[in-house]
Amino acid sequence: MKPKLSCEWLHGCSGCEIALLNSGELLLSLFQQVDIVHFPLLMDHKYTDGAGDDEEVSLPEADIGLVTGGVGLESHHGVLKAMRRQCRILIALGTCAVHGGIPAMRNQWTAGCTMETVFSTATTEAAPVPDAVPALLDRVLSIDEQVRVDVSLPGCPPRPKMIVSVVEALAQQKKLRLPYKSVCETCPTVRTGKGQAVIRRGTAKPEYTPDEPLSRMRCLLEQGLLCMGPVTAGGCGGREVPLCLRSRVPCRGCYGPVHEGGNQLLDMMNALASNGIDYRTIIDRKSLLRFSGAHGRLRPEKKRRGGQQLS
Repeated sequence: MKPKLSCEWLHGCSGCEIALLNSGELLLSLFQQVDIVHFPLLMDHKYTDGAGDDEEVSLPEADIGLVTGGVGLESHHGVLKAMRRQCRILIALGTCAVHGGIPAMRNQWTAGCTMETVFSTATTEAAPVPDAVPALLDRVLSIDEQVRVDVSLPGCPPRPKMIVSVVEALAQQKKLRLPYKSVCETCPTVRTGKGQAVIRRGTAKPEYTPDEPLSRMRCLLEQGLLCMGPVTAGGCGGREVPLCLRSRVPCRGCYGPVHEGGNQLLDMMNALASNGIDYRTIIDRKSLLRFSGAHGRLRPEKKRRGGQQLS
């Protein structure tokens, strides 16, 4: 009997599901190894009641469960708990599920402030929030903040080949071999150990010769461009050159921190200091957590007396 596969999405963009579908022939091979019992993007399988309450969500039992997106709505709690209850192995798929991702950027404001911003413009008074808008949680949570996770596979989105290989390994009960290197460890650019004193604007162009291979280009961080490679988990390019670097642009940090519990903001400050770069030249430091704002990394600022603010 083939293992059963269940897939569910929460607070995300469906990019991880599209990445899985983009695996082409590999996906056809995967379909021959597992039985899909729940996958909203591919099949019409509804809950017993769409309200999202824990007791009202009915999902089939499965050997392997894939959950994409973070937990940002009240209705997500029940769905996630049902997936954990019904799946023997639960995989947090994608950066949103593992670290909060882009949706967790709203964690630096209250839910009320977020809604007021969304439903108002610079020229009109704030409009009332429509009744059809789902109730927001105070913050966007990663999957492991709510339930136990067996496998974490970050990426925005993860590589299609990696998604398929992980599911296949679990289906065949083989040992997983996940990469735990940083982007820098697979980047072939030249490092001299001496960097610019300041961070240049994001619109600045890197210095390189178009016809020369990437191995002759100087490290972008040493050129003063904010490359998150030192503090970001590798894997976007497999064993080859990371995807951003192939286009001669800095890594944006979409795979999240290299190690579990890592803080990309603090780790990047240390990386800048070690390269002789003044971290104070970064205008928006919180942007370093654009993909990893869950786990309490991003939170609303607290006002002090006198108008000053603290994070």
